[in-house]
Amino acid sequence: MTDEQWTQLLQILDGRRLNALPVGFLVDGPWFAGLRQVRLIDYLTDGRTWLDANRYAVERFPEVFWLPGFWAEFGMISNPPSFGAKCIWPGDGFPTCRPLLRNYAEIADLAVPDVHTDGLLPLIVARLEQNLPLIEETGHRIRFAAAHGPLTIGSYLLDHTPFFLGMRTEPAAIHRLIEIATEFVIDWLRLQKARFPSIDGILILEDLMGFVGIQDFREFALPYVARIFASLDVSVRFLHNDAAGLVTAEHLSEMGVNLFNFSFEHPIAQIRHLAGDEVTLLGNIPPRDVLGLGTEKDVREHVAQLLRELPDHRRLIVSGGGFTPSQFGETKIRAFCEAARSA
Repeated sequence: MTDEQWTQLLQILDGRRLNALPVGFLVDGPWFAGLRQVRLIDYLTDGRTWLDANRYAVERFPEVFWLPGFWAEFGMISNPPSFGAKCIWPGDGFPTCRPLLRNYAEIADLAVPDVHTDGLLPLIVARLEQNLPLIEETGHRIRFAAAHGPLTIGSYLLDHTPFFLGMRTEPAAIHRLIEIATEFVIDWLRLQKARFPSIDGILILEDLMGFVGIQDFREFALPYVARIFASLDVSVRFLHNDAAGLVTAEHLSEMGVNLFNFSFEHPIAQIRHLAGDEVTLLGNIPPRDVLGLGTEKDVREHVAQLLRELPDHRRLIVSGGGFTPSQFGETKIRAFCEAARSA
């Protein structure tokens, strides 16, 4: 984000109105690969392809907040390989990883990785350092330290079903797993901030908290995620959870969150009621059915409908209800922005 965009974002978080209703999208590798018509594996592994796609987006649509902005990531395999999880790179598709832990007993031997040396993290840092002069040449800076949340990381290390079952059958082991993942996330965020002093925001991607009820949320999610958001003194504390998010929305202030991206399945007025007036909402047009598969007319109609459902547009960035799909191309982006401007 540019200095001007960052100032605007802080003004939005403070409850001020801008001249035009802000538009922003959470974008990652699949969207950029679709935008530039390149293979996802090339976007993720080739620095020139990565830089070209990011620069194209910010220069083509300078009025849009592309979040988190020049994000060096490898999708869901960004973090688990630091613990030793095996990466799976399909020829054409999203990379994933195999579970590392075969049973709950192995959690006792798990250690916090060294974020300076382990897994893919040095490659993420190197990509940003190598491209930083060219990024800043566009007027942009690295603004966010980003990581997946501790429940998401833990579920990839243990596998999802035993992770959730363990909350009932092996709670001590699950707490240890989440604690180790939390320490790792905090270390990783602090390293990013140390390497890139322009960082003034945290982005945590934590869908797994949306799969548990209120009791398990309070025990296994809330205290750990709150520690993560309190680990850096930053202005923007951005949480992405586009799974079931009603329980999450009720506890955003307790977690220290001030920017929330949530599922399109929840009416935005309901999320506003649960989140309160102090949290900025980033949402929530259906990503697949409207942004991806819909027409320009569909995009305009859904943006207009969203704005009718939430008449008070303070602390609102009009966006998708989750990650941006690869089929959301230039003509639909323009239709989206025009609909927001006409509000």
